[in-house]
Amino acid sequence: RVSFMNNQKPQKPTLSGQRFKTRKRDEKERFDPTQFQDCIIQGLTETGTDLEAVAKFLDASGAKLDYRRYAETLFDILVAGGMLAPGGTLADDMTRTNVCVFAAQEDLETMQAFAQVFNKLIRRYKYLEKGFEDEVKKLLLFLKGFSESERNKLAMLTGILLANGTLNASILNSLYNENLVKEGVSAAFAVKLFKSWINEKDINAVAVSLRKVNMDNRLMELFPANKQSVEHFSKYFTEAGLKELSEYVRNQQSIGARKELQKELQEQMSRGDPFKDIILYVKEEMKKNNISEQTVVAIIWSSVMSTVEWNKKEELVAEQAIKHLKQYSPLLAAFTTQGQSELTLLLKIQEYCYDNIHFMKAFQKIVVLFYKAEVLSEEPILKWYKDAHLAKGKSVFLEQMKKFVEWLKNAEEGKQQLSSQVE
Repeated sequence: RVSFMNNQKPQKPTLSGQRFKTRKRDEKERFDPTQFQDCIIQGLTETGTDLEAVAKFLDASGAKLDYRRYAETLFDILVAGGMLAPGGTLADDMTRTNVCVFAAQEDLETMQAFAQVFNKLIRRYKYLEKGFEDEVKKLLLFLKGFSESERNKLAMLTGILLANGTLNASILNSLYNENLVKEGVSAAFAVKLFKSWINEKDINAVAVSLRKVNMDNRLMELFPANKQSVEHFSKYFTEAGLKELSEYVRNQQSIGARKELQKELQEQMSRGDPFKDIILYVKEEMKKNNISEQTVVAIIWSSVMSTVEWNKKEELVAEQAIKHLKQYSPLLAAFTTQGQSELTLLLKIQEYCYDNIHFMKAFQKIVVLFYKAEVLSEEPILKWYKDAHLAKGKSVFLEQMKKFVEWLKNAEEGKQQLSSQVE
C-alpha cells in the first residue's frame, strides 16, 4: 500500500475558481446584447433616415460587431426600433431608435427602400439568411402585439422580400397560428402582403413560390374552419382588391377536385359499378365543384383509356379499342350534351391516337363508333375536320376521315333537302 501511494503521479495544477469566474464575466461583457444594441442604435441615430447611409453603416459594422450571435437583436432593432419582449412589445428598459420599419411612413415606396437595406445586409453577410427567416416567423407570431399601421408596414415589407427571393414562402406557416386566424389578423395581414408581392411580380410568380413549399393548397387556412370555403375566400379577397388571388385559389380547388374525381372514377370503373351510379356521382361532383361538362368528358375519356392493358400489336389494338369503347359509350354519351363537349372529346381522341403510336390507324374507327353510339354528332365532327383539329398528326387523321366526312356532308344535305320539302 505504501509503495502504491509513493508511485502516484502528482496532480496537475488547475485554474482557480476565482480566475474562472473572472473569465466568464469578461466574456459576458464582450457578448452583452445591451452593448450590441447600444452600438447599433447609436449608429442608426447618427445616420438618420437616409437609408443608403443606414445600409453602409450596417455593412461596415458587420466587421466589428458579432452579427452572427446577435442576429435577432439586430433585426428586432431594424424592424421595431429596439429589442422585442415576448408577445411583440418593446422592452421598456432599453434604448430605442426611430430609424426602423415601424417608425417609417406607411407606403410601398418606403418599404421598398427598407427591403433594399435588408437585401444588401443579407447579401453581404450570407450567414444572416437563416436568422432573418426565423425573425420574420417570430414577428408574424407577434402580430397581435403590433398596431394596425405596424402590421401593414410589416406585411408590405414581407411581400416585397418574398417577391425578390430574400424570404422563402415557408414563413407563411406562422400565419396559420390558431389565435391569429381566429381573430382575423392572419387574413387582414395576408391582404397587404399579397398586394405588395403581386405588385412586385405577378400571380404566376407567386403561385410558383407557393407551390415550391407546398403552400399552394393551404391558403384557405387563413380563415377559421367554419369559413374555409372557396366562396368565402373569393369574396374576402376580391372585395379587398385581390381578384387574381381569389381566381388562383378557385383554380387550385378545381384542380384538386378534378384529380379526386378522376381517381374515384377509375376506382368505380375497376369495380365495375353500374353506369347509372357513376353518372349520378359525376353529376353531383360537377355541381358541387363547379366543373364544366367539357372538363368532365376529358376526365372520363382519360379514365376509360387507362383501365386497360393495350395490345402492343397495331393490327389487334384497334379491334380491342372498339370493343372496349363500345362498352363505355353510354357513359361518355351522358356527358356530351353540348357541341363544345363533343369537340373536346374529339380533340382528346386525336391527342391520344397521336401520342400512342399503335392507335394512329384507329382514329377514324373510334369516331365512327361514337357517331353510331350517339356520343358524337355531325356538326362537331365537321367543325373538327374543317378548322378545329389539332396540328398533331393532322394530315394522317384528316386523310382517314375524308370519306366519312364526305358521307356526313351528303347525309346533312339530304336531311336539309328533306326538311325543306316537308316545310
